[in-house]
Amino acid sequence: MIKLTLKDGSLLEVEQGTTAIEAAAKISEGLARAACVCKINDQVRDLRTVLDQDCALEILTFDSDEGKRAFRHTASHILAQAVKRLYPNAKLAIGPAIDDGFYYDFDVEKSFTPEDLQAIEEEMKKIVKENLPLERFELPAEEAVAMMQEKNEPYKVELIREHAASGEAISFYRQGEFTELCAGPHLMRTGAVKAFRLQQATGAYWRGDSNKAMLQRVYGTAFPKKSEMEAHLAALEEAKKRDHNKLGRELEFFTTSEVIGQGLPILLPKGARVIQILQRFVEDEEQKRGWLLTKTPYMAKSDLYKISGHWDHYKDGMFVLGDEEKDKEVFALRPMTCPFQYQAYLNRARSYRDLPLRYNETSTLFRNEASGEMHGLIRVRQFTISEGHLMCTPEQLEQEFKSCLELAIFMLKTVGLYEDVSYRFSKWDPNDRDKYIGTEEQWDEAQDKMERILKHLEIPYKVGIGEAAFYGPKLDIQIKNVYGKEDTLITIQIDQMLAKNFDMEYTDRDGTKKNPYIIHRTSIGCYERTLALLIEKYAGAFPMWLAPEQVRVLPIADRHHEVARQVGEKLKEAGLRAEVDDRSEKLGYKLREARMQKVPYMLVIGDKEAEEGTVAVRKRGSEESKTMTVDEYIALALQEVRDKVLN
Repeated sequence: MIKLTLKDGSLLEVEQGTTAIEAAAKISEGLARAACVCKINDQVRDLRTVLDQDCALEILTFDSDEGKRAFRHTASHILAQAVKRLYPNAKLAIGPAIDDGFYYDFDVEKSFTPEDLQAIEEEMKKIVKENLPLERFELPAEEAVAMMQEKNEPYKVELIREHAASGEAISFYRQGEFTELCAGPHLMRTGAVKAFRLQQATGAYWRGDSNKAMLQRVYGTAFPKKSEMEAHLAALEEAKKRDHNKLGRELEFFTTSEVIGQGLPILLPKGARVIQILQRFVEDEEQKRGWLLTKTPYMAKSDLYKISGHWDHYKDGMFVLGDEEKDKEVFALRPMTCPFQYQAYLNRARSYRDLPLRYNETSTLFRNEASGEMHGLIRVRQFTISEGHLMCTPEQLEQEFKSCLELAIFMLKTVGLYEDVSYRFSKWDPNDRDKYIGTEEQWDEAQDKMERILKHLEIPYKVGIGEAAFYGPKLDIQIKNVYGKEDTLITIQIDQMLAKNFDMEYTDRDGTKKNPYIIHRTSIGCYERTLALLIEKYAGAFPMWLAPEQVRVLPIADRHHEVARQVGEKLKEAGLRAEVDDRSEKLGYKLREARMQKVPYMLVIGDKEAEEGTVAVRKRGSEESKTMTVDEYIALALQEVRDKVLN
């Protein structure tokens, strides 16, 4: 007999040689039916895995992230099998699970049409009905290559050779006549994938390289129940309505131009105004908290980036100006501000009395993102960020880290995004040493310090191995867009390496020279990404304090225009962003247009209001109006702005 330690800490004894699915049945028959995969000693495995020694066992259902991935990965295999049945000459590339579904890349003679996708779906239904078992097996590299060459699968051959070179096992999964190169894990049978939908087909380069073959990428999603899938698809339709890349253009917050280039959005007056409001608010708040504003150049010689390590570790992500082989001086646009602000620290000698020293900057940065990664305002090549660098002593590190986190949380709560965030502790990958500077001891020390701080502050986080900056670990504040894709909005990093590279020192109390700890941080992150998230959060209907247009004055008839203009001027003098719609249009038309443009307040002026010196106030989203004097409305509106009331 062997002992299994279950998730709740209880023990279960089973015979040696029992499979994980058999153990699940002993725990609960219902759980066995709902199980997707399992976790054995923290490794996700198939349910057919044989248990041959004492271990920790956790059964994973579709409710878990790992269960969803295995379920949808199996769906991608069903998709690939269906395509091979219908298009025998199609060549298979890769087919992973993604956040809300799966995709598979195929090399086919012509692009898939909507009718093709419908036919593929019908074939997938047949495969599900066949309830084929998925069986794992391994082959030596030579046999694996030979098998895939015989099947005329060149992309699989390329992958096998890469895996073999790294020493990885070459494993396959077989379902019926279909065999797929895959590490797994998978569901036990195809019949478990009860509900699925193919959503679209797009072009995608092999390995994301525009110099390589263009493939057809088919996206889909899958669920255990049809009702769950329908709810998900309905949520997707709602998300499309809120998608900043669509809504932000319709409401004229931003646009793009092919002659300017990908990832280089143009902020139109509305978008520019919202970002200006945010920047002023952020800089004023940072000043209250002891941050000192700097303004540094947009570019520098390669010498600066060589000292910081960016030239060796980040050069591919930079826009380089010049040719290293031909030009005496080569410049690059800055991808971050830290090495520039270090020069401000080095402006004069420092002592422990100068620390902590906090520099902030509204920084425009440039990063050479891959063309396939561009998306609206979420991922761009030029962006502006609320960046800051803080130099401190070891004793000050925890309090200063806490203050940076408190600032970030304050900002997110104020704009209404905090409830949507999660935390990731991004560590280095010791198996990828070329990606980082510093020694293993330095990394262990920095990560231990950050881990102690996060635990002391009771911050709930997930760990991201390999997500650290090349010079230090970081806390990433993550947020999801309307489609559920997670991006980093704010980072706070601990760095004990770059100060030494730049000869940044301070004289301590005992007269010795020491390198300060550095905290890299943003307080509200990238303004363009924040604007995108706010458009999606509020569906374009911004809170009063952030709205690019706060009030619209609507005269009913031409005879009310002069009074309306006087009211508009009074609103502007009070500091409100107001416009007067004095077009010769019917009031109903003007009201509908103001609502469509998400204006928070509409002030209607007719004969009665003009005579009495009042306005009929209509709030966005309400059909009712309230009559008040202009002064009364101004007092109400200014209070709402001062309090930064959220919708």
